[in-house]
Amino acid sequence: MTEERPDSSAAGDLEAAAGFARAFQELRRQVGQVIVGQEAVVEELMLALAARGHAILVGVPGLAKTLLVSTVARALDLEFRRIQFTPDLMPTDITGSEVLQTDPETGQRSFRFLEGPLFANMILADEINRTPPKTQSALLEAMQERQVSAGGRRHPLPDPFFVLATQNPIEQEGTYPLPEAALDRFLFLIRVDYPEEAEEVEILRRTTGREDAEVQPVLDAEGLRRLQALVRAVPAADPVLDYAVRLARATRPKDPAAPDFVRQWVTWGAGPRASQNMVLAGKARALLHGRPHVASEDIAAVAPSVLRHRVLTNFAAEAEGIDADRIVARLLEETDPHPSALDGERAAGVGS
Repeated sequence: MTEERPDSSAAGDLEAAAGFARAFQELRRQVGQVIVGQEAVVEELMLALAARGHAILVGVPGLAKTLLVSTVARALDLEFRRIQFTPDLMPTDITGSEVLQTDPETGQRSFRFLEGPLFANMILADEINRTPPKTQSALLEAMQERQVSAGGRRHPLPDPFFVLATQNPIEQEGTYPLPEAALDRFLFLIRVDYPEEAEEVEILRRTTGREDAEVQPVLDAEGLRRLQALVRAVPAADPVLDYAVRLARATRPKDPAAPDFVRQWVTWGAGPRASQNMVLAGKARALLHGRPHVASEDIAAVAPSVLRHRVLTNFAAEAEGIDADRIVARLLEETDPHPSALDGERAAGVGS
């Protein structure tokens, strides 16, 4: 009997991973009825949702960033709200506020909290860098603690809760760049690029015709919470954890393990939250690809989106045209995972 347990456990893990992959494959199919191409962007967005993380989508106007987020919300059957960030937006405009009400029968007055648009499952913070820091900071508690404090009381936000922000990288006049403390709250910074030529033709075909595609919900809030719990249950062996930690520490110019090019081009590197996020996103990616164990390939695949907004380059890097993406790409080339971390099952001890 004792010899059957590992096999049955492994079979259960594989079945759970396959179920996870099927659920997100159907989600991808529904999103694909509206969004043409952008497979990598859609996958990273799904990984962020599965890992209970927030994400920033950065791209020029007209790349369907807003449409992508709203389509995912429809396919997940979640309450979705879009907040257009503007220079005159106040914190209470998004969190809600206490209002004084009078009972018409007794004449008694009391304060009541009126919920703002932040009280939804999925929030699209459109052009988040167009609002002042005072309003940007109102998101920090909501993103980290998943609650809003007002009038001395804490008001929990719906579960699940995601903030998906967009930024325009080419218009910087009149904007307020997010501080590092705010950026660190985001699991991913996802770059949205122009579509391929064939994809752009298909976009025209779909958007200039008569009919709009119908998106059917494939997951509700409870189903998504179950999948998120499954991500947390994915085992990660010590060599995989060590690989994530070494990648994060290598971005810090004052760390003894930092390579020379990091000391030359980087002012500030990624903190411990980066390695945590790489492991969580790596677990989600393993399940998304039908594997019950995270491997180094999963960590390497999610590392650019986890690290690019946590690596602060200096003037020397800017003068040479070196950005955070090139630094992370070079780190991935020069940081070798432990041999046992290359394969998820071997790293987790399955079959040994």
